[in-house]
Amino acid sequence: MNPVSLIDVASYLPEARVGAEFYADYPGFDPQLRNGPMFRAPAYRHHVAPDETAVDMVERAVAPLRERLGDAAVREVDVLLVHTQLPDCPVMGCGVEIARRLGCKPEWLLDVHNASCVSFVHMMKIARQLIARGDAKSALVCNVQNMAGQVFVQSEVRKLAQAAIPGDGCGVGYLTASNESPILAIDCVHIPEHAGEMGVTLDNERKYWEPGTSQMRLRFTEGNVADVIARGNRLVPEAVRRVCEKSGIAPSSIDALITNQPNRAFLRSWREALELPPERHMHTFEECGNLFGAAVPITLDRAIRSGQLRDGASLVLAGFSHVGDFAGAVALRWRAGG
Repeated sequence: MNPVSLIDVASYLPEARVGAEFYADYPGFDPQLRNGPMFRAPAYRHHVAPDETAVDMVERAVAPLRERLGDAAVREVDVLLVHTQLPDCPVMGCGVEIARRLGCKPEWLLDVHNASCVSFVHMMKIARQLIARGDAKSALVCNVQNMAGQVFVQSEVRKLAQAAIPGDGCGVGYLTASNESPILAIDCVHIPEHAGEMGVTLDNERKYWEPGTSQMRLRFTEGNVADVIARGNRLVPEAVRRVCEKSGIAPSSIDALITNQPNRAFLRSWREALELPPERHMHTFEECGNLFGAAVPITLDRAIRSGQLRDGASLVLAGFSHVGDFAGAVALRWRAGG
């Protein structure tokens, strides 16, 4: 089995930077849950432009990666994995169009639709398996979050507490057979008993493709919010501890933890459960909000560029998805060979 490394990451944030007042000052904004632990808004978030597609976002995120690694590294990837939170076309994914834009012809091209907020870890597991077995040499993993500026700005949805939390952005990662930043362990778990508890809803039970004026939103109730909090508080520390045990790392000695970032309460709960100080649990919540699956690569990119992540550091990426139907974590030794 070949050693596999996450060599580099890059990211893109849309130009529109939106303050919390965009929602708080909107007529009819529902204050019922906005001050609770689930829906307390970040200071800022970024919104995709009206004409900006998921493919545009990936192309812009890959640009600095291409500049650092060289054009050939991008064009010659064997594996292209893409998770798009809101597909531009519901019938097909955007992976093939991304390949066309980037000028690559991967043997393995998958639009990965599950795992949502921890899809970066999920796709790393898929890529690692293909590379480690010798079926591929390199992989490009792409996470697009593009719901904030499209779904959560609708006139009726914008009034809801849930609307002020998400932000848009794209993060990408490049993996190859190498010992440079080796993946030490990955642990992913599907929890099917929680499937179906979260979804989209429209008034009058209209299906999203049927004609009508009702606006699509996420389905939240006070009951399932409580369930999400309880599961999330438990699932992420459990996933981190499992990969730490496999890697021979004590959870409290992790140099850098990066997770998905649904809200401040989860971030605090997870680092306290793992006995980590705030500076070792890196996030971009106040600037970017809940980035869903893109949070991990975007925050990692920011940590690298700002000098927060030193060479040789033990790094754990982790999170949970939806209402707790998936959780995962990966442990790496960042630039161990650097």
